[in-house]
Amino acid sequence: MPRTRSQQPIIGITSDFNAGDKDRPGGREPTYFLRARYVKAIEAAGGLPLILPITDRRKEIAKLLDLVDGLLITGSGPDLDPKLYKEAKRYRFKVMSRERTGFELALSKLAWERELPTLGICGGMQLLNVAAGGSLYQDLPAQLKPFLKHQQQAYATESSHWVNVEPGTRLREIVRSPKIRVNSSHHQSVKTIGPDLIINARATDGVIEGIEAPDHPFLVGVQWHPEFLYTTDPVSRRLFERLLVIAGRR
Repeated sequence: MPRTRSQQPIIGITSDFNAGDKDRPGGREPTYFLRARYVKAIEAAGGLPLILPITDRRKEIAKLLDLVDGLLITGSGPDLDPKLYKEAKRYRFKVMSRERTGFELALSKLAWERELPTLGICGGMQLLNVAAGGSLYQDLPAQLKPFLKHQQQAYATESSHWVNVEPGTRLREIVRSPKIRVNSSHHQSVKTIGPDLIINARATDGVIEGIEAPDHPFLVGVQWHPEFLYTTDPVSRRLFERLLVIAGRR
């Protein structure tokens, strides 16, 4: 059904999923969970958030996307299985559940085909890159040895390092500055970028902090967590606002 101008854009949000790990939320009971900050950020930007259930059926994924005007792919504690980018697992880290991984990969690929406005945050950015054929550093401290701390000790409502934003990119247009402060909570990052993507931001130590698809209406990934900063940081707020503006044009 066509959306009238007075209606809020509906943004589908992916949730984390515990398939039965006793050390994660829900314990051995399969559980969906999500930080409320993602939902609140979409609401504050003027959107209507819709938390998406996991399914492995393509027809149901397509129906879920029929319901939304945009997509927010969230972060995760566990990481993507390196098999997805044709590498063996070399370091100790928890791997995302098969259920969530399969769902988000299929969801993001179909959303790309439909040119659905999409924002990926932290692990969501990494997933967008892998879905596009890129790869990841499995462990930044071991493989790249960056001089910045990408797992900050301060709470995520505080920023911890600078990011240089590439001129001529969609991200630069949104943030309106060549340099921004961000928070940081990751031990993995983009290594080889997907062929249809470009790098739009790097930390001062060279770690890739942002990606986007130049031929897409809005497909942007950021390595930091703007959902922790949007209430105090105009740059973070504008990321969500721009997602809503593009989604509202559909």
